[in-house]
Amino acid sequence: MSKILVTGGLGFIGSHTVVELQKEGHEVVIIDDLSNSSEKVLDGITAITGITPIFEKIDLKEKADVEAFFKKHSDVKGVIHFAASKAVGESVENPLLYYENNIGTLVYLLKELKNLPEANFIFSSSCTVYGQADELPITENAPVKPAESPYGNTKQIGEEIIKDTCKVVPTLNAIALRYFNPIGAHESVEIGELPLGVPLNLVPFITQTAAGIREQLSVFGDDYPTPDGTCIRDYIHVVDLAKAHVVALERLLQKKNKDSYETFNLGTGKGSSVLEVVRSFEKVSGEKLNYKIVERREGDVISAYADTKKAKDELGWQTELSLDDAILSAWTWEKKVRGL
Repeated sequence: MSKILVTGGLGFIGSHTVVELQKEGHEVVIIDDLSNSSEKVLDGITAITGITPIFEKIDLKEKADVEAFFKKHSDVKGVIHFAASKAVGESVENPLLYYENNIGTLVYLLKELKNLPEANFIFSSSCTVYGQADELPITENAPVKPAESPYGNTKQIGEEIIKDTCKVVPTLNAIALRYFNPIGAHESVEIGELPLGVPLNLVPFITQTAAGIREQLSVFGDDYPTPDGTCIRDYIHVVDLAKAHVVALERLLQKKNKDSYETFNLGTGKGSSVLEVVRSFEKVSGEKLNYKIVERREGDVISAYADTKKAKDELGWQTELSLDDAILSAWTWEKKVRGL
């Protein structure tokens, strides 16, 4: 099978995707700078698959190091690009960090890929490119609106850069996967979401609060025009999401793509409010969660969930795991990590 580079491959989604790639027989090379991950994740991947992927500790902001990597691994047939900063709130507070880390690194990668005889590129994009959508569920044809945050803007700009590059580099084919809200952990509980410092996403904050690491969960606003007043998102199990990356990559490797640049939404097609996620956690864990309603947070959209028809029709992919499945796996992972 093919040699595949996974950038950010020791991160949450990256590590689960590495597992699924190895299950399908691909040789995986990981690039990660360990800024929001740990080298110990390699042990988890090995425990699940019996194979230790090649690991290169590289900061993709260092152009010379990126060039040296592709000289060493000139036989890479595909790249799945996860490496990026990804928190909406943090991006509002520190936009330059996000533009440097998310845009500069993408450009350096594409510069190397255009020199390869054949390059297949999967881009980790986001439903944030749609901003506050006019219609739900959100289809791939929904207008890309001015971003609500610098993070969202880096995904919009990133997609434009890839699309423009595909137009002039005939050997490059790319798919942007616009995913909604990945949660959960592998059923083996060997890998999962382990943010360094204070979590910036809902579910790890919930599980850390229940584990006693955080004092209280803040629910940002209960006055939105939704059934219970809290924001609605499409929460997708990370294993389902990882499998979609492999399917999308195979589409390119087998030259089944209809255009040199394609986009797909990845979600469950169902929206869940923040309070529904809290209730799901309380149900599957048997724990009462300490949470408090606080003021709205800048950059949050009201409601976002995917229209999954294109992914199902074109990729033959759909989710198999439920919200409760994902929440329970996240809680089981949290308890393992904390020794509970």
